[in-house]
Amino acid sequence: MVCAMLATLTLASCSEGESYSDRLNAERNSCNAYLSNYRVVNEIPADTVFETGKDAPFYRIDPDGQVYMQVISAGDRLNDPARTGEAIYFRFTRSDLNQWYSTGILDAYQSNEDDMSASPTYFNYKDYTLPSSSAWGYGIQLPLEFIGVEGSEVNLVVKSTYGFTSEISYVMPYLFHVRYFHSRI
Repeated sequence: MVCAMLATLTLASCSEGESYSDRLNAERNSCNAYLSNYRVVNEIPADTVFETGKDAPFYRIDPDGQVYMQVISAGDRLNDPARTGEAIYFRFTRSDLNQWYSTGILDAYQSNEDDMSASPTYFNYKDYTLPSSSAWGYGIQLPLEFIGVEGSEVNLVVKSTYGFTSEISYVMPYLFHVRYFHSRI
């Protein structure tokens, strides 16, 4: 039954004539093309001191190359780390990299970055048993292993397997711009 459901999801997510493998290749091509415009560092600095700013490189932050992070501002990791289970609020914009690859236009696909009337978005750090955490995927939380919370800001290239869990079968990579915050309660 589970296998049948997964097969249905996989087939439903692919356009007619397009296999899951084709979609993975398109995802890889889109991410590689986007990252080719930047310096890419394939490992985290040993001292976890990142270059920061708009000209900083993208760092591969997972062993499989599913998430790349450009640190705009690192916050204070030593004095302000995310704690396991803590509610971390975030503001984000995300853009579809497959669309960018085919059109050359990087449009915001979804955003709550500047809309203060939007419902708050948060996850409980490293607690994927909660829907509030698992829904956002693994990729959006991964930077907090390396940077502080308040004042941190990153750009992320997130491949589908580390993206929003409801969208994994669509095989769509996204460019995220994310700012993290502690709960004010």
